[in-house]
Amino acid sequence: MALDSETMQGLLESVTRFVRERLRPLEHQVAQEDRIPPEIRREIADMGLFGLSIPEEYGGLGLTMEEEVRVAFELGKTSPAFRSLIGTNNGIGSQGLIMDGTQEQKRRYLPRLASGELISSFALTEPEAGSDAASLKTSARKVQGGYVLNGTKRFITNAPHAGLFTVFARTDPSQPGAKGVSAFLVEAGTPGLSLGPTDRKMGQSGSHTSDVIFADCRVPADALLGGREGQGFRTAMKVLDRGRLHISAVCVAMAERVIDDSLRYAVERKQFGQPIAEFQLVQAMLADSRTEAYAARCMVLETARAKDRGEDVATDAACCKLFASEMVGRVVDRAVQIHGGAGYIADHGIERFYRDARLFRIYEGTSQIQQIVIARNMVKALG
Repeated sequence: MALDSETMQGLLESVTRFVRERLRPLEHQVAQEDRIPPEIRREIADMGLFGLSIPEEYGGLGLTMEEEVRVAFELGKTSPAFRSLIGTNNGIGSQGLIMDGTQEQKRRYLPRLASGELISSFALTEPEAGSDAASLKTSARKVQGGYVLNGTKRFITNAPHAGLFTVFARTDPSQPGAKGVSAFLVEAGTPGLSLGPTDRKMGQSGSHTSDVIFADCRVPADALLGGREGQGFRTAMKVLDRGRLHISAVCVAMAERVIDDSLRYAVERKQFGQPIAEFQLVQAMLADSRTEAYAARCMVLETARAKDRGEDVATDAACCKLFASEMVGRVVDRAVQIHGGAGYIADHGIERFYRDARLFRIYEGTSQIQQIVIARNMVKALG
C-alpha cells in the first residue's frame, strides 16, 4: 500500500465528506449550467485529487490500484462530471506518461498534472476508428527536428480544458494495424492544433468532450512518448487496463448511490396505506440491485489487488468493465421504476443518473469489445 491505513482512512473520510457536503448540493446546478464551478476545481486540487495515481516523487499521492478504486467508490457517489474532471489526470491522460515516458517527460509534466495546473486528455478515438482503434488514420510524418501531425480525434474527454494531449498517430504508414502507431505529448496552443465545438451529449453534463484537430501541427522530436516509435498502441492498451478498473469502480459507486436513494424513497413513499418498501415486487428490485452492486464491488477490489501484485489482469479488468457497466444500467433502470412518475421528472435527479449511466457501456471499450477481449484471451490462454 502507498498509504498507511490511518492516512488512507482519513483520505476516504475527507472524500466522503466532500462529496456529501460540497458536491451533491451542486449536482442540479452543474446539470443545468453544464459547468463545474471554478471554486470546486480549486478545492479538488487542494485535496490532491488530481494526483491520486501519480507517483509521490512527482507531487502525487501514488495510490495503488486498490487504493484508487476505494477512493473512486466514494467520489463516484455524485454527478460523474466531478470525477471526470480529475479522471484523465489520474488515468488515461497520465498513465501512458507514467508507464512509458522518459524521465525528462515525466519531470516536465507530471508535477503540473498532479497539482491540477494542467488538465490532460487521451486522444485515441477518431471518426473512423472507435472500437477498432488500431485502424487510426492520424499521421505523424517525420521531419527535421520533429514530426508533423495531421488528422482528427473525436469524443475526446476534457479536450476543451486540456493543457496536454496524449495523441496516437501513425508514424509508419507501411505498417498496418497497431504496429505503426506511436504516441506523442502535445501541448495545447501548439500551432496547427485546434478544437471542434463542445459536444452536446445525452448525459454527464459538466463533463466536456470535443474533436481535436491537427492540421500540419509540428511537434518537436522530444514530444514522442518514451522516445520510441511504434510503441503507441501497446501503451494505449496498458493504460486502458487501469482505466477500465477505475470506471468499473465508478459504476459501483453510482449504483450504490441510486440504491440508497431508491431505498429511502421506498421507505417514505406510501401507497395502499403502507410504504412501497413493504411490497415484495419493490423489495425484489432493491434486492437484485444490492446483490449485483455487491458482486461488482467484489470483482473490482479483487482485480485491483491482483494488479497491485503484478499479475496480468487484462481479462479480469475487461470482465469488471463489462459486468459493472451493464450492472449500473440495470440498477438505474430499476431506480426509475421504484420512483415511478417521480423518477421520470427531471427535477428529481434519478432520471439524470439514468442518462449519465448509459455512457459507461460505451467509453473505454464498449461492452461488445470487452466480450471480444475476454473470449480471445480465454482462447489464447488455452494454448
